[in-house]
Amino acid sequence: MNLAFWKKDKDGNQPKKKKSVLREWLDAGIFAIIAATLIRTFIFEAYTIPTPSMEKTLLVNDFLFVSKISYGPRIPNTPLAIPFTHHTMPLTQYSKAYSEAVHWPYKRLPGFTEVKRNDVVVFNFPEGDTVALEHQEQSYYALVRNYGRDAVWSQFQVTSRPVDKRENYIKRCVAESGDTLSIVNGVVFVNGKQAPIPPESERNYLVKTNGDPLNPSRLEELDINPSPEGSDGERFKYNLTPANVESLKSFPVIQSIEPYVNPEQAIMDVFPHDTANYKWTESNFGPLYIPKKGATVKLNDANIAIYDRIIRVYEENTLEKKNGQFVINGKPTDSYTFKMNYYWMMGDNRDNSLDSRFWGFVPEDHVVGKAWLIWMSYGKGSIRWSRLFKSIK
Repeated sequence: MNLAFWKKDKDGNQPKKKKSVLREWLDAGIFAIIAATLIRTFIFEAYTIPTPSMEKTLLVNDFLFVSKISYGPRIPNTPLAIPFTHHTMPLTQYSKAYSEAVHWPYKRLPGFTEVKRNDVVVFNFPEGDTVALEHQEQSYYALVRNYGRDAVWSQFQVTSRPVDKRENYIKRCVAESGDTLSIVNGVVFVNGKQAPIPPESERNYLVKTNGDPLNPSRLEELDINPSPEGSDGERFKYNLTPANVESLKSFPVIQSIEPYVNPEQAIMDVFPHDTANYKWTESNFGPLYIPKKGATVKLNDANIAIYDRIIRVYEENTLEKKNGQFVINGKPTDSYTFKMNYYWMMGDNRDNSLDSRFWGFVPEDHVVGKAWLIWMSYGKGSIRWSRLFKSIK
């Protein structure tokens, strides 16, 4: 009989039994999951652009790396979750991929910088605290405004989500905390000065010709949709970048190109959804102060619609009005001091973006990270080679 199994090493220790192949693979898999989860949580994460709201800066099916360390990684609010999922379990429609048995308060580790104007930012959807699961692409609060709470609750399955499990959005920060923003005929102004126009951003223009249509082949070369959104025979409406505008001016058939502002924009759809006090539209908006941590504002019947959600939802206070006076956390007051910084986010495709104009401020605890690099992109059945490893500006 072979007694080598019972032999000890020179130090008198029993030699370790060799791991099986299955055990080695299992250990390697667990290590890979832990390492990938830590990287995804604290360093960077991959995202895909699902909608055209940032075109032409970012295109549908651009795959991005988003830096978590730029602004400082957040400690998860809900640490108990299935790895590599967001809010819904794979192969299910509504099952949660996380548990709220453990909930940690907002905490962010130090980063290299803070959110600045013109940064392209990924964040959790601010109105995503409540969701109608059959219509997750829409704001629950917009559904309630349009159809009434009773109708929404009777027709759809409604759930709540913590901050870190709300849908991820990507927009450009056009105003940071402490700024004052206004929009005049589609042009953004911050602190009284016109904001920079992203070079690949789009907005609607009316293009007037001498009666001849534009050449579809030339439009396709310029990456302009050859089918205009509307026309009256001589004027055609196109969604154009600044470079597109300059190129079209050289066409012999062009007589004029002017920005288009829809005169029928609805004020009820626009933040703060108080038509009695605010007649703002998506193209003519403000002026509006962007709240800054530590700043104090006076509250009144006119501006309470602007700050109501900040006070009650984002900063978790009670808010009532009794005997003509505001009562916060049981104490009468006529002012409020902000606990967090807030930001104003808008899509570069300005006339085709659901952004802060419709749902308001983005709190700092909703900020996920800074869009950094396009690592893959495809469209029209092929890879967009020119976009690979392109930095995001």
